[in-house]
Amino acid sequence: MSTQSAAARDAPQRLVRSLTLTHAVLYGLGVTIGAGIYVLVGVAAGRSGMHAPLAFIGAALVMAFSAASFAELGTRMPVSASEAAYVQAAFKRDWLSLGVGLLVVATAAISAATISVGSAGYVAVFLTAPAPWIITTVVVAMGIVACLATVQSVTFAAIMTLIEVGGLVLIIIAGLGLGADIFMRLPEVWPSLRDSSAWIGIAGTSLIAVFAFIGFEHLVNVAEEMKEPNRTLPLALFLTLGLTALVYALVVWIAVTTVPPQELARSSAPLALVFERLTGLPLVTLSAIAVVATLNGIIVHMIMIGRVLYGLADQGNLPKVLARLNSVTHTPLLATVIGVAAILVLALAVPLAGLADLTARFTLAIFAIVNLALIRIKHRNEAAPLGTFICPRWVPYAGLVSSVLLLVIDFIV
Repeated sequence: MSTQSAAARDAPQRLVRSLTLTHAVLYGLGVTIGAGIYVLVGVAAGRSGMHAPLAFIGAALVMAFSAASFAELGTRMPVSASEAAYVQAAFKRDWLSLGVGLLVVATAAISAATISVGSAGYVAVFLTAPAPWIITTVVVAMGIVACLATVQSVTFAAIMTLIEVGGLVLIIIAGLGLGADIFMRLPEVWPSLRDSSAWIGIAGTSLIAVFAFIGFEHLVNVAEEMKEPNRTLPLALFLTLGLTALVYALVVWIAVTTVPPQELARSSAPLALVFERLTGLPLVTLSAIAVVATLNGIIVHMIMIGRVLYGLADQGNLPKVLARLNSVTHTPLLATVIGVAAILVLALAVPLAGLADLTARFTLAIFAIVNLALIRIKHRNEAAPLGTFICPRWVPYAGLVSSVLLLVIDFIV
């Protein structure tokens, strides 16, 4: 009996599989749909005018290649620190695996810190206090939520996601309520095939729109906590991408039909302008929704950082103490607290203007590496576990080329 107890005590602790497809999709939407759409509406309208919705649909199609690669790798290896695990399986290089894992952590920490700073401006509409105090309170409070049992923290984030998406849905409903006019203008979305300038504008806008879809890939880092990951993960990835594309396209279409595109382009708060024109409600209403959106963005990044650090430790690339799970919450508390502390330091002490620009570039670099890892694994004809989502061999090549091309264009522009 004592021998069995000792063996059970020494066995590595595992995360609890508690997340359903609904949890996963709401988590994916929460980390993907963010403040970017509020700004990108104006930029897209200025570049593509009435054709702007096509750019978001095109961006989603480009992201679909990498989503399929993540779906296959995530069902082959449903573990935390997923990107690091994929690289290790493909290239057998500990240093490369650790580097990719830490790059994922750094990207998420920078993104969360940027959102934390941005949240202070929205919170200040309702609370008079110095920005550093607001940022500290927000980060610590969201850190406490991220330390809860996964199903609790993700459920909390899911409720906030419903509110966040609800603001955009409110704009869609109000826009569709305008009547037949909005439907009669649908042909304006598609330019003439001979209108080269329009198609060039759409292509340029698609490059910007890609950044509004970044975040769905974080789903693979909670795959270890999903019920039936072989079924749940691919569905969650594609549903997140598809629903985000649908919401973005409808919001942008309603925006350009409600407010002239050039006026949208000149506005510093284009979606707030659309919201006010459609509903007549005060801008403070949208500010409240924006507070929820930013807080949600912070939570989901904290959850993900904790899981990546846990996964790296579980794989032997970081000290094992980071892989210890709390006996009550069954979550990696130390790893999560380290992530929360890093976010707080970045938000308070580091000028994020330049660093924030690197977030999208880091993410595209990770996409390229992950697609390359799947190419390597497929080239070796390694047998996949039963139930693995298998994508065609050309898909990771398309994902690699599109990610590298976007990086090159971004540096050139």
